Amino acid sequence: MLNYFPPFRRLIVVAVVLVSAGCARENAQGTTGRTTAARPWILLVTLDTTRADAVGPDAKGVETKAFNALVARGRRFTRAYAAAPETLPAHTSMMTGLYPAGHGIHENGRAVSGDRVLVAEKLQQAGYDTAAFVSSFVLAKRFGLARGFATYDEVSEGERSAKETTDRALAWLASATDDRPRLVWVHYFDAHAPYVPPAPYAAAFAGNPYLGEVAAVDEQLGRLVAGFEGAAKGRAVIMVAGDHGEGLGEHGEAQHGHLIYDATMRVPLVMAGAGVTAGTVASPVSARHVFDTILDVAGLGDGAGRSLRASAPGEVVLGEGMKPYLDYGWQPQVMAVDGTQKTISAGRFEVYDVGADPGETRDLAPATTPSRQARTALQEYPIPSPGQAARTANLSEEDRRKLASLGYVSAGSAPVVRKDAPRPADMTGLLETIEKASGLFVRTEYAAAIPLFERIAAKDPGNLDALLRLASAHSALGRDAAAMSAFDRARALAPQSEDVKLYLGLHLARTARWAEATPLLEAVLAADPDRVAALEGMARVRERQGRPQEALAVWDQLHRLRAPLPLELVKVGELAMEVEDTDRAIRAFEGARAAQGDAFRHHLELGVLYLAARRLEESREALDRVSPQHPGYAMALFKRAQVAVMLREPDAAARIELARRRADGTTRELIARERLFAR
Repeated sequence: MLNYFPPFRRLIVVAVVLVSAGCARENAQGTTGRTTAARPWILLVTLDTTRADAVGPDAKGVETKAFNALVARGRRFTRAYAAAPETLPAHTSMMTGLYPAGHGIHENGRAVSGDRVLVAEKLQQAGYDTAAFVSSFVLAKRFGLARGFATYDEVSEGERSAKETTDRALAWLASATDDRPRLVWVHYFDAHAPYVPPAPYAAAFAGNPYLGEVAAVDEQLGRLVAGFEGAAKGRAVIMVAGDHGEGLGEHGEAQHGHLIYDATMRVPLVMAGAGVTAGTVASPVSARHVFDTILDVAGLGDGAGRSLRASAPGEVVLGEGMKPYLDYGWQPQVMAVDGTQKTISAGRFEVYDVGADPGETRDLAPATTPSRQARTALQEYPIPSPGQAARTANLSEEDRRKLASLGYVSAGSAPVVRKDAPRPADMTGLLETIEKASGLFVRTEYAAAIPLFERIAAKDPGNLDALLRLASAHSALGRDAAAMSAFDRARALAPQSEDVKLYLGLHLARTARWAEATPLLEAVLAADPDRVAALEGMARVRERQGRPQEALAVWDQLHRLRAPLPLELVKVGELAMEVEDTDRAIRAFEGARAAQGDAFRHHLELGVLYLAARRLEESREALDRVSPQHPGYAMALFKRAQVAVMLREPDAAARIELARRRADGTTRELIARERLFAR
């Protein structure tokens, strides 16, 4: 395991402070001496899941004309590296100029801290109109990269095609009416698995649909560049960068996220336009310098030499792959590229000459010592705390489902850190099983997931997440004995784990032993008051305890952390009715109705609440929507008759008579006592 050395941390802190100070200076100096109109328009295009060898003049099996056209007139970096092999951390590095150790995002599904300054914020402060068009939920606004973008065009879940994203970006460009310079970020997600290219690329690349996706994206890149340059008023600069690559089976990795070989870490990078020196750069560079380069192009750089516009920063390029460590407790992985020598630290060193051996097939570590600069950088690179990383995720089950639909499934618990932890490169035979089991679990296909989790636990006994998901799957299926057996194994492995307490508490909360869940969930919330899953469980426990006011307080806290789900709004409405908080109940049911549309089934409750609030027309409308098949239809007729009398409707008498004919044991007595009807 890598050691933690303070010097690298000091560098990170200094970098963050300098960025913040830069913002302060710019705020004080306005546009730093340049008029807004003189600043160039800037287009940043990020190609998700695109290997460096899948685009450009050297690509085999596909011709990327639009990318090649930029190469022909621009500056291409043939050895550019991602900071991490996952979408959100890689993009966060491009938007902050920091490695993941500096910005704190090591996996998808986390949220970028508000104190990390983003490049869009700096350009917006300098007078730029800023817009982003992202094609996947993994970059949704809630994850933090929207700050600084006046327009952030996102997808609510899943993904959308490059064509649709391009259409939206071009429409925005066409709507520009003033002379402000523009920063436009367009993200294409198509090359991500599953590979389903559109026509005509599906037929043309039937034998390699991944390249078909790349070709389809390149077509849209051409449209976008032409539209951007046609709309730009004055000078324009274009940058195209991959966020990470794709394994495609190399080193045993089908997709990405688990290993840090060049298949997933080396990315395409080219820039063209005003002030860009044309040519090819073969020395290694980090894609995190997209941040510095955009600032330089906009005239906001600090002159520290980190821009890629005219030179390549001479440095050891770093990158990390923390998902296996943070999710399963395997060895953390950090890479250092110094010239053509690439060193990977993951339990031990691997050394490759990527100039002579681009496929990293010959490990030279037994006979080669990594350079001094590489060793120092690897030793000083901070390894994140697994517990802290798990807590900062704090995703709702709905968010986990959306990420899982894209193939991204993170652990829900902090791993057990083991001295003898396996190396990710030695565990590739288990990756497919883990991905499949995790996906089934998030999609609630528990019966199919259980045997896979048993297989994972057998081959990797220290994998706490597998044991907890195994236990939770049994729990969801009502298999109490099997769930408790798996929880016992988890407690033996990690007796002090807050995650074991959490998931055991959630299990007990849905059984006859729900009272035993209270101290467990209370202990978790004492350690982390904002733990979303614990709050969800505690809300159910408080309700079962007959403490509706406290249950409502828990729902309030939870919904300050994330948006409420429709069924949760229904529950809040019911609890608010129980404590006679009419206004709150109305707001909750109205929110559920807006979210559910035609699926909303609580018109009776809403009609009764509107009547209590003397909102008679709204009560009439809600009660008229109650189906005759509803078990409370007799009550709906009674309340509707009351509304008819109060509104002096001409058919009020007929409605009273209908309520009498259809009365049940409850409403018969209410009708007999109702003085409105006697009149």
